[in-house]
Amino acid sequence: MGGETGQATERYPKSGHHPYSQAQLCHSLIGDGHGHHDPERPVGPCGHPDHPGVPACRADRQTNGLFPFGEALYPLRMQVRHEVAQVLERNVGDLSGLCANSWQARTLHALRKCRTSALGGHIDRCDNPICNSLHLSYNSCRNRHCPKCQGHKREEWIRAREAELLHVPYFHVVFTLPHELNRICLYAPKEIYGLFFKTAWSVIRDFGANRKFLGAATGMIAILHTWGQNLSLHPHLHCIVPGGGITPSGRWKHIRNKGKYLFPVKAMGKVFRARFTENLRKQFDHPAAFYDKLFAKDWVVYCKAPFYNTSQVVEYLGRYTHKIAISNHRIVKSGEGTVTFSAKDYRHGGKKALLRLTDEEFIRRFCLHILPKGLVRIRHYGILSSSKKKTVLPIVRDQVGAATVKRDPGPILHRRCPTCKKGRLVTLMTFDSRGPPKHWTEKLENRHTRPQNRTAQWL
Repeated sequence: MGGETGQATERYPKSGHHPYSQAQLCHSLIGDGHGHHDPERPVGPCGHPDHPGVPACRADRQTNGLFPFGEALYPLRMQVRHEVAQVLERNVGDLSGLCANSWQARTLHALRKCRTSALGGHIDRCDNPICNSLHLSYNSCRNRHCPKCQGHKREEWIRAREAELLHVPYFHVVFTLPHELNRICLYAPKEIYGLFFKTAWSVIRDFGANRKFLGAATGMIAILHTWGQNLSLHPHLHCIVPGGGITPSGRWKHIRNKGKYLFPVKAMGKVFRARFTENLRKQFDHPAAFYDKLFAKDWVVYCKAPFYNTSQVVEYLGRYTHKIAISNHRIVKSGEGTVTFSAKDYRHGGKKALLRLTDEEFIRRFCLHILPKGLVRIRHYGILSSSKKKTVLPIVRDQVGAATVKRDPGPILHRRCPTCKKGRLVTLMTFDSRGPPKHWTEKLENRHTRPQNRTAQWL
């Protein structure tokens, strides 16, 4: 990491103790790690009251800018015209200098090459005898940070979770780490995020076991997100918690207050802060003043109104499970060394705005959200864990009933023929970065001129 850190030092000569981690914190023009930004605020450190000490990384309004959505020069389009891969490709020579380690660089290169000839490809034929068409496809990178590789994985995961839903209300709980921990998240992300999951589950588990609130064993699905709308660092956990639990006698016990109330969030925030800080002391040797600063503010635990029907739960799952830092459809302009993308301004009621960053700043922020190798970002706990749900869920389902999903998602189109939408694609051959053999190239070029009834003989 020494060479990469040295390059980062040259780019950010005024950035505190550690050149890379300091530079990766909040951008001066856009705001804090929550995605807040204020176009009226002057250049300088973040002005949000929850994050007063986040340092500025830039001081140039000409290359980085924020435009109100109504006054934007470039209207938003739903059609994807620009991609993260395009930004990486035109900066391919500088990627190693913008990364903190080789794993981040490896991830960026994988995203850059995704679905291009660099990764090779395969030639498929539709097994529908009426169609029988040929298709050439380049291999995808299958990286979990890639904007183009999450679609069918998300749908498969959602359908598996639909089969496990119970006929009970579900609560959406969000745990958030304060910005004072951002620098440690950059130094030791695997340890911090692992501790984040562990502490959040301990809070949900113990509040559920407390007879004052529930007195039963509950469960949780937790999903880690590390970004705000402006791509700055904002670690938080999205959790789904069923409105009840199973007692030691094997009976399902509903949450109190007619299912409208889970646990007191202020008490959860205090317990979450105390437990996380206690475990942090055991793993990291920081001055006492640092921990005093953590206790000086309230830690945010947010509990949303419960989902009363399964369609809401499924919608939530689809929105958050395989989401990445930024999707391609949010990029509205890319070129000439800058990237413009849409973001929600939570300081102004979620109003949409356009943010313009230099390529270097955009890639730097994207690297903030590349998770360490082997870190699991979707975890199941309690009665929803893989070790218990096979035995517990059937018992609960007999008592409260199974949820009825009222959506018709249709077939998963992965490996479906794009021509007839009915047949499955059968791989005929694979090829490397040199491309398909010449005779296959000729067949692909002539595939639209051949008679349909002679396809089998032609192959």
